[in-house]
Amino acid sequence: MTDSRRLTGANLFWDRPSAIVDVAIEGSPAAVIEAWRQWALRLLDAVGYADERTCHRIFDGGASLLISAPIDVLYSMCELNEVAWAGAAHDCGSGAKPDLEEEIPRLNRLFDEERNPRLLQLQLAAAESGVPFLWDDDEVSLGYGKTTQIWPPGKLPAPEEIDWDRFESIPVALVTGTNGKSTTVRMTASIMAAAGFNTGLTSTDFIRVGQRMIDRGDYSGTGGARTLMRQPDVEMAVLEVARGGLLRRGLGVEHANVAAITNVAADHLGDYGINTVAELIPAKFIVHRALGPEDTLVLNADDEGIVSHASGIDQRKAWFSLDESNPRLRASIEEGGTGCFLSEDWLVVSAGGESRKLINVSDIPATQGGLARYNISNALAAASIAVALGIPDHAICSGLGAFRGDEKDNPGRGNWFEHELHNGHRSGKVRILVDFAHNEHGMQALADTVRSVPSDRVVLLMGQAGDRLDKDIRDLVRAACSMQPDRLLVAELPGYERGRAPFEVQGVIRRAAIEFGIPKSAVKLFDNPGEATADALGDAQPGDLVVLLALTQRSEALDLVHRFLGDDG
Repeated sequence: MTDSRRLTGANLFWDRPSAIVDVAIEGSPAAVIEAWRQWALRLLDAVGYADERTCHRIFDGGASLLISAPIDVLYSMCELNEVAWAGAAHDCGSGAKPDLEEEIPRLNRLFDEERNPRLLQLQLAAAESGVPFLWDDDEVSLGYGKTTQIWPPGKLPAPEEIDWDRFESIPVALVTGTNGKSTTVRMTASIMAAAGFNTGLTSTDFIRVGQRMIDRGDYSGTGGARTLMRQPDVEMAVLEVARGGLLRRGLGVEHANVAAITNVAADHLGDYGINTVAELIPAKFIVHRALGPEDTLVLNADDEGIVSHASGIDQRKAWFSLDESNPRLRASIEEGGTGCFLSEDWLVVSAGGESRKLINVSDIPATQGGLARYNISNALAAASIAVALGIPDHAICSGLGAFRGDEKDNPGRGNWFEHELHNGHRSGKVRILVDFAHNEHGMQALADTVRSVPSDRVVLLMGQAGDRLDKDIRDLVRAACSMQPDRLLVAELPGYERGRAPFEVQGVIRRAAIEFGIPKSAVKLFDNPGEATADALGDAQPGDLVVLLALTQRSEALDLVHRFLGDDG
C-alpha cells in the first residue's frame, strides 16, 4: 500500500466521499482487486455499512481502491479499507492475514466513536434547501460570504432549529490546468473587482479578499476553498484548483457557476497513479462535477487532449482559442455556443450568433504588447469565465487593463524589468524576466516569448525539484535550450530534493543541456538560487536578457533584482 487517504468531495472516480488506498500490484491485478472487494464487502456488513459501494481504477503498476462513506465516518472507513487490502494481499500470497476477531470489534469501536448523525442531518437538509454546505474536522458551515454561519462539529443545531431562508450563495468560478492557473485566477479576480464585487481568490501563493491578505502559502486545495467561502466580506470568488488537491481530497466546494481548464500537459506524472498526460486529463476535468446543467465549462480549444476528452462530457461548454479559425471553436460558435478568440490583436467574444470586440492586446499589460502569447491565452480564459458569469464587457476590459502582471499582481509569473546599464564604453538596456516555468509545456511557451525579444545575450537560470522523472527533467531542459542561452546557470534547490541525493537533479540538468547543444563552458552550477541570481545580475551586460526561473527563494530573487535596478521595489 503506497497511500491511504480520505476523498472528501467529488473526485476522479465519482461524486461520493470515499476512503481510498493506492496499492502496488505486480502482474495481473484482477484477482487481487476481487479479493479486496470481497474483504471490503465482508467488513462493511460487519460494521453496519453494507449499502456502501466499492470501485477501483487500475494504473501501470498498481490500482486505486475506493469505498464510499458518509462524511462523518471517513477516518474509520480508511481503517476498514486498509484491513480489506491487508486481507487481499494475504489471500494473494503477501503478508499476514488480518485477525477478524480483533479487527471487527476494533472497527466497530472506531465507527461508534466517529459517528455524527447531526452532521449528516444538516448535510441532507442543506442539499434539500439548496444552501451551501461546507465541513471539515474543525468547522461546519452554511451559506457563503455575509450569510455564513459556522459551528463546531460537536455542537451542531438540529435542521428544524435553522432559518434556512437566511442563507445565500455567491458566484463561484473554478480554474484548473497545468499552466496558467494562477495568472488566469488573478486576471479573473481583477475583472470581478472591476465589476464592483469584493472578490476573493485562492491560489498557490495566497488567499485574499479584495486587498485583505488572509494568508500566504499554497491554498489551491480544499482547505483554501473552505476558508475563502466562509469570509464574511467575499461577494464573488475564483478558486485555483490544483492537480494535487483534486487527487488528494477531491473538490472543495459542491457547486460552482463556471469552471475553466487552461491546458493539460506533463507535470507531476507518477503521483497518485497518474502516469501519463492521457491519465492526467480526466483528473483536470474533475471540476466539471461541480457544475449544474445550466453552468458553463470553459475549455481551451487549442489543447488537443482537452478537445478530445470534452466530447464525452455532457455539459454546456464555452471554448477559447488563439486561432479564430480553430475547428472546435468555429463549430461551437456555428452551433450557437459561446467562444472567445484572438482576431487581429483583439480579444473577441462570439455568442448567440453575434461577435463583438472586447479589448486590444496592446491594452492588456500582462501580454507585453502581444509578445507573451501564453498570457493572451490566459486573458481569453479569464474573459470567457467573466462572460459565463454575466459580467459586462466594460468590466472585462477594465479588469484586464488593470492587471499588469507585475510582481504585485502576479508575483514570480511573467514579471518584466528593464534597466539602463552603463558598462565602460557600452550602454544599453538589460531586460530581466522572472518566471515560474517548471515543466516542458510552460518552458516552451516562455521560450517562444524569449526568442521574440531582441537581445545580445540570453542568460538563463533554472533548477528543478527532485520529484520529477529524469525524462521530464530532460524534456524541460530541451525546451529551455530552445532559448539558445549564452549562459546557463543551474541552481540546486535545497530542501526540494524529494527523495533524490543532493545535487543529483542539478547533474541531470547539466548533462542534458550539454547534450542539447549548450557548450560546457557556458554551464555553471550553484548551490542555491540566491547565489545564481546574484551571479546572473552581477555579470549582466548591456543588451542582455536575463531569465530567472524562480521556483524557490522567489522573494530573495526579486529583492536582488530591485537592488540591481537601484530601487527599493
